[in-house]
Amino acid sequence: MGTQELISDQDLVSRYIKGNELALETLINRHKDRVFGYINNLLKDKQLAEDIFQDVFIKVIHTIKAGKYNEEGKFLPWVMRISHNMVIDYFRKAKRMRTTSGNEDFDIFDTIKRTDPNAEDEMMALQVQGDVKKLIEFLPDDQKEVLKLRYYSELSFKEIAEETNVSINTALGRMRYALINLRKLIEEKELRLTLS
Repeated sequence: MGTQELISDQDLVSRYIKGNELALETLINRHKDRVFGYINNLLKDKQLAEDIFQDVFIKVIHTIKAGKYNEEGKFLPWVMRISHNMVIDYFRKAKRMRTTSGNEDFDIFDTIKRTDPNAEDEMMALQVQGDVKKLIEFLPDDQKEVLKLRYYSELSFKEIAEETNVSINTALGRMRYALINLRKLIEEKELRLTLS
C-alpha cells in the first residue's frame, strides 16, 4: 500500500487548496473508476460519459478553488452528487434540443414521430431518484448517513460499519429503519399529491 492511500480525502483536499496539484491528481485517480462507472451506467455511452466525467472534475476544481467546498470530509459522495446532477442536466438539455442530420433522406416527420423511450425512461428514473433524494433528507441523521454511503458511495456494510464506527449489525439495522421510514415518507408524499 502506497503512502498516498493512507492520506484521507479531506487531507488531500486541504493540500490541494494550499497549492499541491499532486493532491488533486491523487484524489481523481483514487475515485475515477467509481465516478466514471456511475456516469457510464446512467448514460450507457462511453464517449459521452468521458465528456461528463471531465466536466464533473472541472466543476470540482472550480468549486474547491472558489472556496465553496464544505462537505465535512465526504469528498466522494459530493463528487457523486455533482455527477448525478450533471447527468440530469444532460438529459434535460437533450430533451429540449433534439438534433437531426439534414441528409438527403431527411424527413421532417421522422423527427416529429421519433421518441427515444430509453432517454425518456432514464429521465423519469432520474426524476424519481431526485424526489427520493429530497425525502432522504427528512430521515434521522444516522439512517440518512448509512443510506447515502450504501447507495451513493456504493460502500459495503462492512465499509459502512468502519466509516461510521459501529458494528455491521447496527449499520444493517439503521439501513432497515431508513428504508421503512423512506417508504412511509413516499406514501405520505403520494397521499398529499392525491389530496391536493
